[in-house]
Amino acid sequence: MRPGTDFGGSGMSGADREGTAEIRLERERSVSRTAPIRVLIVAPTIRYLGGQAVQARRLSSHLSSEAWAEVALLPVDPALPHPFDALQRIKFVRTLVTSAAYVVSLLQNVWKYDVVHAFSASYWSFLLAPVPAVIIGRLFGKRVIVNYRSGEADDHMARWGWHAIPLLRLAHVIATPSEYLVDVFQRHELHATSVPNFLDLDALPFRRRVELRPRFLSNRNFEAHYNVADILRAFSIIQRTCPDAELDVVGDGPLRSELHAIAASLGLVNVRFAGAVQPERMIKFYQSADVYLNAPLIDNMPSSIIEAFATGVPVVTSDAGGIPYIVHHEVNGLLVPSGNPEALADAALEVLANPEAALARADQARLDATTRYCWSAVRQRWHAVYAGETVSATTASAPA
Repeated sequence: MRPGTDFGGSGMSGADREGTAEIRLERERSVSRTAPIRVLIVAPTIRYLGGQAVQARRLSSHLSSEAWAEVALLPVDPALPHPFDALQRIKFVRTLVTSAAYVVSLLQNVWKYDVVHAFSASYWSFLLAPVPAVIIGRLFGKRVIVNYRSGEADDHMARWGWHAIPLLRLAHVIATPSEYLVDVFQRHELHATSVPNFLDLDALPFRRRVELRPRFLSNRNFEAHYNVADILRAFSIIQRTCPDAELDVVGDGPLRSELHAIAASLGLVNVRFAGAVQPERMIKFYQSADVYLNAPLIDNMPSSIIEAFATGVPVVTSDAGGIPYIVHHEVNGLLVPSGNPEALADAALEVLANPEAALARADQARLDATTRYCWSAVRQRWHAVYAGETVSATTASAPA
């Protein structure tokens, strides 16, 4: 008998037909188990440089190579076609028309997917970007993931929790990049699971810095909570000891004029403001730097630190927010109190004065990057989140 023949009038016994039906059902279950999970990632576009856009694009790229996933990336900031694009250059009007276009795009696309994965910041960004995706995703009966990434979560929940907490509870999963935010959400009676940020290690060549030069790098956006001003103040102290020290400041934002003015008032030399830099161009800055400086007042899990880990740049950073969950003092970097440029400068000078210790920390940091913050370390965790399975314990650890 040929495969696929209808057995309805074959003269087979009832038991045989029942057994065949069970085999067919098992085959159908097998196909169902291997069918790809259709994931719609909702996030900002890369034209607005930031951690959300970079991680969303990276995740989308890796998921597209997995047999178990089908993925699409839907922008929360869609560009309007000409001539309507002119409206996006008008303050306030830009927000209205972009939000309207975004919601229309959600309504047109959500029904095609199994999972809606919405990247999230805090405050107004939370309301404008992930909330429409959460509500529309639930209306269409989809599995909804809120990937909350802001170091301002505690303040957001404390001040806006009356609406933010009920909206977050609409999600099937709150995923965060760090155990730090898991702890923050737990304090606000929200359950979250962590899936760390990850790197494309092949694109981040490692250089072992046996000899250290006074070449420093900062690459945080020019926003108040990233506190680039303290990088400049610390560098002023460093230059008193190392007059030939150099600093590359990569980034842009609303404090650009203020930071240029601070650099001028401090009389800094050998400071280069590089502006905003696309992720693929950042590698040359990591390659030329010998010390990475970071001074935020509020933070979660900055990808820039683990990029420094991967490229072998010794890390000196403030202890803001979730940073102590990834940087362990005198193990894979140096931690100083946030808001203290003098301590930041002293730690940077310590790196230059003791290159062997700095090299040992950088070696440990590289090992952490290659074992904890790569696709192979997080791919199964994302599969579990999407499939509704139990997520294994995170590889990131709480601060000692």
